Amino acid sequence: MDFGQALAVLRDGGRVARAGWNGKGMWLVLVPGSTFTVEADRTLGQAAPDLVGQTVNYRPHIDMKTVDGEIVPWVASQTDLLADDWERAA
Repeated sequence: MDFGQALAVLRDGGRVARAGWNGKGMWLVLVPGSTFTVEADRTLGQAAPDLVGQTVNYRPHIDMKTVDGEIVPWVASQTDLLADDWERAA
């Protein structure tokens, strides 16, 4: 499937991966947005104390599960966007 089809799978709550990725077990997932209040003892509150107590919108984004099992924010490359080897991930 192409990236447009893969994005539709993500929007429906599924996971996708590229057959051409070297790392096996890697996949993408769409993280829905949320709203939360910034707390002083949390990372964002420590980095931006002026936001403590304010409600912020956490925008939807795509995360990747890496080969070593960690979750990181994902940014598409030109190659990823134009690839046609996307598939549903288990």
